[in-house]
Amino acid sequence: MSELLEQYQQQSPQNYFQAIGVISGKINFTEDKKLKIEIGRQEYPLISKPKAFEALKMCLKKKDTNEATLLVYPKVTHFPKPDQPHQMYFQLVAHQETPSGLFEELNDGEFKLSGLWQFIPVCRTPCISIFKNFNKERLDFIKSAETSLKVKFMKASHLPIVWKDAIVPPFRFNPKVPKEEQAKRYFVQVKAKFNPDKNIFIFDSLMGLPTEEFPNFLKASKTDKAKVADEKRKSNPNKKPRAKQESKTPLPKPIKKKVVPETE
Repeated sequence: MSELLEQYQQQSPQNYFQAIGVISGKINFTEDKKLKIEIGRQEYPLISKPKAFEALKMCLKKKDTNEATLLVYPKVTHFPKPDQPHQMYFQLVAHQETPSGLFEELNDGEFKLSGLWQFIPVCRTPCISIFKNFNKERLDFIKSAETSLKVKFMKASHLPIVWKDAIVPPFRFNPKVPKEEQAKRYFVQVKAKFNPDKNIFIFDSLMGLPTEEFPNFLKASKTDKAKVADEKRKSNPNKKPRAKQESKTPLPKPIKKKVVPETE
């Protein structure tokens, strides 16, 4: 630990939850005005706000290309069955016009991930869980928002990551152990590389030392989550449970592309 401390003592800790990175690939605009990006041999949904969508579209048209380098938030959908693969997608933040800021700081496929290092019940790979950072404006919004909206707003992203020889173990909840005797939870700050072949992140380096002190964050209560789930069931009495539907037709789902010879 002393070597790590010496290595990072000059760095200021990024004491907040974050998941952001740079990806490059071919951009596809669908007929229903949605975006997809091809990374390697995979195709991923790319969600975007209208302003970012139009800016990207205009830039690609001006340059007469469908290739772009993007700044994105990684997102993931987990399914109830632990043996059912999770699915990745991304939220567009900005496109690169000139290398600056994070576009200059991060290489293609690199991400900054800061969150809780832990196992979750529906994923065999440990995750870095990214929660909503706390601030007064968000708290005021949550207090006045409808239950379904605030549950959606506070939904966390649990990003699977392979971190061999991690210097602290991922937290794993033990139902047989009292709360005060549970293992320690750690807030970690890492740089990771996205692996599209396996839809996971691979640990690259530390951005700061793991700590048991967490930034303040927002999290939906179990009561609110249960209320939203119950309302969905009541509004669709003849509909099969969502878990069963997702296990049959999980969305979003990466699509395998045919391998074609690359040209220079």
